[in-house]
Amino acid sequence: MKLLLRLSSYVFHPLWMPFFGSLFYFILIPRYFPDEIVKAKLMAIAIITIFIPVVFYFLLKNLGKAESVFLEKVEERRWPLFFFCLLILMVLHQILNFYNYPGLYYYFAGILISTLLAYTLSWFRLKVSLHMMGITGLLMFVTGFCIYFHLYYISTVAFLIIACGLTASSRLYFKAHTSSELWLGSLLGLGPQLLLFNLWFTEYRMSDLFLR
Repeated sequence: MKLLLRLSSYVFHPLWMPFFGSLFYFILIPRYFPDEIVKAKLMAIAIITIFIPVVFYFLLKNLGKAESVFLEKVEERRWPLFFFCLLILMVLHQILNFYNYPGLYYYFAGILISTLLAYTLSWFRLKVSLHMMGITGLLMFVTGFCIYFHLYYISTVAFLIIACGLTASSRLYFKAHTSSELWLGSLLGLGPQLLLFNLWFTEYRMSDLFLR
């Protein structure tokens, strides 16, 4: 059980969540995208949201500004969170656009809002669970995606719910967070995605009524 909890801390690390959401979007969306476009978008998203942050982390580690990949001290989180906000803005401005990839665009906009909130709270010495922020945001995005397109990927949603439980248990077991920090992280992950999904769904209903 300890090995499973340790593994979940790495498998469901928040850095993976933007790429996992993008992969889910391009594979399961009932709309055709050329393979070359999909591969290019996924590669760009992986480089910007995974590889560049990892390089930035090692830079901070060499400078003595970070001790571990989990950024356990709230002071260690400020630069990585600020830098990640800039990277998400780059994705929204350079990689995605609202007209061709509205659902994914909203997902990254939600990630940006969540990250900005976590960054702001760090200045008040409030530590939130970035793990829970990432996995619950992905859960809300996948759920909204299924509702929007009337798809029934129940097993995927169930897996993500289990992943949320495993992630929360892992962070508590290794004393990385308190229960309040887990709840706060979950709220920061779910809230922006839910808000932006409502905007996405409202625009869909309005366009549907207009076409009628």
